[in-house]
Amino acid sequence: MSAARIPVIGIIGGIGSGKTAIANAVSEFVSVCRLDGDVIGHEVLRQESVREALRNHFGDVIFDNSGEVVRSKVADLVFGTEPAKQAARQQLESVVHPEIRNFIENQLKEIQDQQFCKLIIIDAALLLEAGWSPVCDAIVFLDVPEHLRLQRVKQRDWTEEQFHEREASQLPLKEKEQRADITINNGGDLQTAASKLSEWLHVRFPSQRVEAHT
Repeated sequence: MSAARIPVIGIIGGIGSGKTAIANAVSEFVSVCRLDGDVIGHEVLRQESVREALRNHFGDVIFDNSGEVVRSKVADLVFGTEPAKQAARQQLESVVHPEIRNFIENQLKEIQDQQFCKLIIIDAALLLEAGWSPVCDAIVFLDVPEHLRLQRVKQRDWTEEQFHEREASQLPLKEKEQRADITINNGGDLQTAASKLSEWLHVRFPSQRVEAHT
């Protein structure tokens, strides 16, 4: 008899909504394998074919002296509402999104084959925008007030302008929430939010033995 398929959960929300934090916190309730879209993006940018394609689009300005892509320089070119930046973002996404999708699918297959966790969480900021939602069995939207999200990203040395530019490049929050299966308030205590999410996961996927703290 073949092993049961491990459910795949996508976590979405606005910038600074705590997607990574809650994904890690849920691991206290159930065995979780987390696919980090940001880490995967770093790996993809190290691929020679990707670097050459980006060089053709953007030139040498986005590379450092060792030939590595400097993400902050890419961000300066692609984030914003100006038509030139929107066109540059489309060029970037046409190169990296298919490679990230391939990476995610390969990782999912490996995890499904080895069966070493009960849930798979995909933590990717552009999960919906990049069309990766079909690989998910459920999508969770994290609801956090804008002022808290801005406060969080300022701790990463972002400016308010950078916050708004990057958020403008994503789907509106209302649309994200409408496309999710559940909304979790992550604007307060992280453990409370993780407990509520684990309770919902327990109901949605009872065979995975997701437990909530009592």
